[in-house]
Amino acid sequence: MKNAFLTFERWTTFIAMLGACAMLALSASLGMFQILMRFVLEQPAEWTEVLIRFSLIWMVFLAIPAAFRQGAMVSVDVLYRWSPPALRRVLDWVVALAALALIGIVIWYGWDYAQRGGVQSMAGLESVSMFWAYLAMPVGGVFCAVGIIGNLIDPLRMELETAQ
Repeated sequence: MKNAFLTFERWTTFIAMLGACAMLALSASLGMFQILMRFVLEQPAEWTEVLIRFSLIWMVFLAIPAAFRQGAMVSVDVLYRWSPPALRRVLDWVVALAALALIGIVIWYGWDYAQRGGVQSMAGLESVSMFWAYLAMPVGGVFCAVGIIGNLIDPLRMELETAQ
């Protein structure tokens, strides 16, 4: 069961990271297109500004699960280093439960916000609903929850090894 969930978590984190990389590539491409249109051809494409903004939002919410999976959650590193191994596991649970509570709030209110924003249209792209932009919060939150549980089952603690 543990290995099956960790395999599922690896795939979901991989898919989320692929999505984040795609959003970064889209954002960079649109930025270059915007520069070309505005300063070289002197025909600005206003719609690119909106798409860049929302692709960056999607990028962030899709990249966060990888950080959660690597253990880069908010925790008290000094307390963790000074604690005996039994207390460290309790701290793992406390940090994971606190992170899951926060992500639960992001999912709940993100979905509510996406539904409420569904009646709006994007400025510059009147035919596209704001629902798709706001959907980044609950989608990223679901990926984060899987990453947090994966880190609780198989802790990596990458932030402790790379901290200066």
